[in-house]
Amino acid sequence: MSPKKSSNVRAIEKGFDILDFLSQGKQSYSLREISGNLKIPKPTIHRILSTFCGLGCAIQDPVSKDYRLGFRLVELGQAVLDRIDLRKEAESLLKKLADSVQETVHLARLDDGQIVYLDKVERMVNPLSLRMVSKIGMRNYAHSSALGKVLLAFLPQTERDAILIQKGLPKRTKNTIVDLKELTEHLAIIKSQGYAVDNEENEDGIRCVAAPIKNYRGEVIAGISISGPAVRITEERINRQLKRQVIETAAEITKKLGYKDPT
Repeated sequence: MSPKKSSNVRAIEKGFDILDFLSQGKQSYSLREISGNLKIPKPTIHRILSTFCGLGCAIQDPVSKDYRLGFRLVELGQAVLDRIDLRKEAESLLKKLADSVQETVHLARLDDGQIVYLDKVERMVNPLSLRMVSKIGMRNYAHSSALGKVLLAFLPQTERDAILIQKGLPKRTKNTIVDLKELTEHLAIIKSQGYAVDNEENEDGIRCVAAPIKNYRGEVIAGISISGPAVRITEERINRQLKRQVIETAAEITKKLGYKDPT
């Protein structure tokens, strides 16, 4: 690497460090604060920030002379977010989860009051074991599945009630919740605990656990689930292992979509 190129790379790295520092904590920082925290000489910081101000990536307060991030970064960030492909971002994590639990993993979102499967990763422990009828692009009722319930739980109440009234609560199995009041109370618990369980409510012999995925604004836009035969997806296994894994994977996908958890 040539000395000139090396110097340019270091300047870019310092510039990124400055922008990253400005994104932390306070709304704006003085030249002295930036220099003291990053251990970069003030003249270097001033030169880099002057360039950033000219590009709209930073703003200097005319009175205090402190610096803050510029709106050009918002435009660039929005351009990145607009190009995010949910299925592509989730793909590797879905496969990792399926490999870990050796069960079927689904990715789905809510559309016109029903869930639509966007992806499905199968890991069959026993090729002769019970298989689910789900497939990519297939629609399903929301009220009877773990994925549907976790997505319904985070909707505004008026929107959720409209869906449940319009679509109805058909009885899929003997365990399906078909009473609106009971389902509403059940969804409140799901929202509070951050995951949902389908206890053979959609298919006989199949149990699922699901967690929500958020976009960069913190809005729930999709969900993932672990599904399998009830003899393997037991309540004990859900509580001991699966609910944690599905929640953690959903959180990883959420992070890839640009959401920064304030906690």
